[in-house]
Amino acid sequence: MAGLVLSGLNLKPLNTKSLASSIPTKNSLKNQPRNTFLNLKPPKKTIFSKWVLNVSAPFKVPSLDEQESFNLDVFDAGAKPGFKLSDVRGAIPKHCWVKDPLRSMSYVVRDVAIVVGLAAFAGFVNSWFVWPLYWAAQGTMFWALFVLGHDCGHGSFSNNPKLNSVVGHLLHSSILVPYHGWRISHRTHHQNHGHVENDESWHPLSEKTFKSLDWITRTLRFTLPFPMLAYPFYLWNRSPGKTGSHFDPNSDLFNAVEKKDVLTSTICWTTMAALLVGLNFVVGPMQMLKLYGIPYWINVIWLDFVTYMHHHGHEDKLPWYRGKEWSYLRGGLTTIDRDYGWINNIHHDIGTHVIHHLFPQIPHYHLIEATEAAKPVLGKYYREPKKSWPLPFHLIGELITSLKKDHYVSDTGDVLYYQTDPKLSGKK
Repeated sequence: MAGLVLSGLNLKPLNTKSLASSIPTKNSLKNQPRNTFLNLKPPKKTIFSKWVLNVSAPFKVPSLDEQESFNLDVFDAGAKPGFKLSDVRGAIPKHCWVKDPLRSMSYVVRDVAIVVGLAAFAGFVNSWFVWPLYWAAQGTMFWALFVLGHDCGHGSFSNNPKLNSVVGHLLHSSILVPYHGWRISHRTHHQNHGHVENDESWHPLSEKTFKSLDWITRTLRFTLPFPMLAYPFYLWNRSPGKTGSHFDPNSDLFNAVEKKDVLTSTICWTTMAALLVGLNFVVGPMQMLKLYGIPYWINVIWLDFVTYMHHHGHEDKLPWYRGKEWSYLRGGLTTIDRDYGWINNIHHDIGTHVIHHLFPQIPHYHLIEATEAAKPVLGKYYREPKKSWPLPFHLIGELITSLKKDHYVSDTGDVLYYQTDPKLSGKK
């Protein structure tokens, strides 16, 4: 019956074989322009042509690049990488590992000169118009001093342990950081980065520990500005769920052979604290608050802000590990590079953090080059930082978002992601 109707209308069934042969394939597209159209010849005119509905719509065939990029597989940051730590190391030029003590000392001289110059200028002018500018600048320079002492602690300042220790003590003691106590706990952080239980710096709380916190502690940890003022308290008492002090040689942070070093640093810290108290009687408490006290807390904010953002706040959920799933490489790949605009040079490119975490022996002045060389090996495990304005205000929003959602991880499992407490996030 259908055949009679079609023959009466002088219409023929669609030739599927000829249509299939007209559809371009991947091989035929290689010699064709990227944007091609599937052009079908119109049927011959008949007496019934006016009954035909003519629809003209271009049929774009995806280019080869578009076909290959259309991949339904989503990158899993928690999957084991297909490369080894030695592959990353091998991609970094040999000269990036070379430490130049004269170059390192030049940064110390530069930063100390700026600190002294800023203090002398602000003290001389003594204007309330100048003081806020001084606090911001000097607090940032205190943070720069910390980073140079941090390099001493890693041994990336020079190959001379005595030089590293002397410079590290002078820099860190000046901003009330116990050098060896910090150095040893920071070493623990690098050796266990990304491990839920064994990491030392801004590690996640387990669900059990989180729920055991009283309301005040929970609020202080996740509500601004309190987390950004935490560092001095961390030095005295570490993080929730951990015990010990960076000042106590008998703390479980340290082993027996490290007690002497820790005691030395505690004595240096106490000497600096005594000097500051004495200066209060010389220049007055208010002048000391303006010259040192407020810049010190600006430095603390920088320290907490930068160290937190290197391990939190990325738009993609990044994993934490425990048990057999953890490895030094996988833990290091969870760290994040950040762009701080003008501050990059001031704080010695500490934002170039992934390669620093994997290879802390590389001097800070080689980190950018080393990172560029390692990117082809790291692939998607390296996350490009968002470009910053002159000042990194864009990171404040990411900090706020992270504190609202990154609260704890499960008590079970070996590849874990942050979970959110609805009460802290504002969603009940």
